[in-house]
Order: sequence, then structure tokens, then C-alpha cells
Amino acid sequence: MKSAFNRSILALAATVVVFGASQASAQQKPLHSYQSGTKEFWTHPPDDWFLGDETEAQKGLAPPSGPPTGASDAELAKLITKIKLPPGFKIEVYASGVLAARQMAWGDKGTLFVGSFGLGNVYAITDKDGKKEVKTILKGLNPPMPTGLAYENGALYVINVDKLIRYDNPEANLDKLGEGKVVYDDMPSYAAHGWKYLAADKEGWFYIPFGPPFNVGIPPTSVSQIRRVDPKTGNAEIVALGVRNSVGGDVDPRSGRYWFTENARDWMSDDLPSDKLNMVSKLGDNFGYPHCHQGDTPDPKFAMGHKCSEFVPPVLNLGAHVAPLGMKFYTGSQFPADYKDSILIAEHGSWNRHKYQGGRIVRVIVGPDGKNPKQEVFASGWIEGDQGYLGRPDDIILDKDGSILVADDWAGAIYRISYKK
Repeated sequence: MKSAFNRSILALAATVVVFGASQASAQQKPLHSYQSGTKEFWTHPPDDWFLGDETEAQKGLAPPSGPPTGASDAELAKLITKIKLPPGFKIEVYASGVLAARQMAWGDKGTLFVGSFGLGNVYAITDKDGKKEVKTILKGLNPPMPTGLAYENGALYVINVDKLIRYDNPEANLDKLGEGKVVYDDMPSYAAHGWKYLAADKEGWFYIPFGPPFNVGIPPTSVSQIRRVDPKTGNAEIVALGVRNSVGGDVDPRSGRYWFTENARDWMSDDLPSDKLNMVSKLGDNFGYPHCHQGDTPDPKFAMGHKCSEFVPPVLNLGAHVAPLGMKFYTGSQFPADYKDSILIAEHGSWNRHKYQGGRIVRVIVGPDGKNPKQEVFASGWIEGDQGYLGRPDDIILDKDGSILVADDWAGAIYRISYKK
């Protein structure tokens, strides 16, 4: 008998029948509605927990499923011809067969480690005879959500919903990493929005986001927050509150402040509310969830007398349902000089929208104080038509030569984007 967690993941990864049904068939079904403010819901969510606030206006929308085997080399070769980039930039396939690829981390010896969504796999990509070899170094992790990775002081850290695990000297043990050591586990095991992302600061502590186990509601006190965790001691502090679903962040090299992307609530409309880019200015900043969205829109049910002026506004509203995930400050020297310290954000793309948007990489130019932000599209072309995905970018990492690598969990690939005058 499958656990509630596994059933939830299978529901996310499988083709959702409702999504492919005709409009007439969808209209015949009642709206999905759940009382999510109970512990029973959090610990045993229904398979389609993400549909629990469905509205007539958006009825029938559901997450699409990607190809379980990823895209073939021939499909990837065709795909990259459709990606639009600024003049002088080039995209190529760095590695294929990296199924459900999520956050990436570099080892000291040039191994690229990659987490996954819903498969329980962690990969290592190395050079072999002039080609990239993809090896599954961890498999069958339970829960199957090792989405977040980091490499610090000779160790690989993998975060898997409710455990942060350290694997020492991994590049010398790719064929047998061992069990690893749990260094932090003060985390709930909720399936919904339980996948995480790691960002290290200069002291080697990790910023870790904790999403609420539903679309919108009054969250358990252990989630809707960002913590800063010391993997050496297990000590932790709460850095930010009022955060919905963040699966990306980075430390500003100019100021040391933590910036993060945030996915806003679903089921308000195709165009509200906007996903966000946020910056933590001081310990305990509250970013408004569930009372206020996009800095200026009270929740129709959960505003509960709160005003948006009580909360920290976003640095930038990125657009509704673009699903911003992994992000990095560009600190390389290969790109044009004006890219220095720009933020590059991988937008995974919509599901809760009739016409998808996102599915691209955007560049944000902004000062260390968060003032006067400017957003522009850097790479696009992963969406065809209203609801057709060729790929879904979800993480970015800088390569040593100043190019960037981009993970795509839909196509099961890693891309390299480089620049040459």
C-alpha cells in the first residue's frame, strides 16, 4: 500500500486525467475543495491536494506531466535551436539523461552533482573520454525528493524533505557514497511543498525554505518560513516568515544578504497574484503569506484584517504563475561587463493558467539595496503554443569559465549557455 507521500508524488508526476479532459467533461465535475487547516490534511494529504481551492474560472487546470524518460538527444538538438538568446550568446546541451534534474552543485574536482524531483535520485556528471557521463550515485531515497544540493568543505549535502544529509569525500566514492550522516532533521515530513533548496553563506550555513502543505491557508508554525542552519552543529535560526513556496535563493556577493524567489498562491485568477523576488533585510522579515500577495493584494479569505503595509514588499513582481525557482547572482567574467551581479532566474512555468508563461530565464538588474529593479528576458523558447512545454528550466549554476549551466527537469537535461564577442 503506497504512502500518502508517494501517492502525492505519483499524482504530481503522472498525467492528470482532468487536464486532458474536454471542457464539457470538466464542467460536469464538482469543484475541488478541501479543509486544509487540519493536521490530518497535512499528514495525509489527498493525491490532488494542489487542486483544493479550484474555482469555476480556472476549473480543469492541473499540472502537466513530463516525459518520464526525458528528451532524446535528437529532441534536445532540435529544442535548443528554438531557444532565443541575446546576441553573442550560445546554448548547447551539456548532458542528457539527467531525469527530473533539479538543483546543481560543483564538487572540488569538477564533478557536477544534480538532485531530482520525485525520483529519489542524485546524479554525478563527470568527463569520460571527452564526453559527459551521467551516473546515478543515490537512488531510491524515501521520500523521493532530493531536490536540494550543496557542496561545502569537501562534502556533498543533500536535503530530502525532512533530512539534511552529509556525504563526505563524495568524488572519491561515486560508486558507493554510503549512508551519509543526518546533520539536521528538525523539519516536518509534509509531502506538499516539502521539496527544498540550499544556499550557503560565507560562514557555511545554509538558507533553507519551508513551504506550507497546501495552496493557501493558516500554516503550521514550522513552515512558511526560511531558516538558516549550521550543518556542523545543527543549530538553526528563523530568518524570514510569511513565505509561501520558495525553491530558489542566493546570497548577494555585494551585501551578504539572502535573496529568494517565491511562488505565489494559485486559484485566484490567470493574472493574479504575481510571483516574487524578495530580499531579507533583517532577521524576522515577514513577507505576507497568507494574508497579502505581491505586496499589494489582500487575500480574499485569509487577509483577516491585515493590511499589506504591515509586511515586507517584494523587490520585484515577476508575473503571475511564472514559477520562479533556482536563481544565481552572476559573478563570472565571460558575459558582458554589465551582467556582473545581475540575478539570473530560472522560471519553471505555469500550470495554474490557461495560457502558460514563464518557462524561460530572466535577468534582473538591481542594486544591493533592492531599489530600482529592472527585469528582462534572457532566454526563452521552452513553451510552444498555449500549454506546450519543450522544457522547464529550474536551476542555474555558474561554471568556472564564466558560462552558466541550466537544469531542466522536463527534458531531463543540463544546458550550457556561453558568450563570445
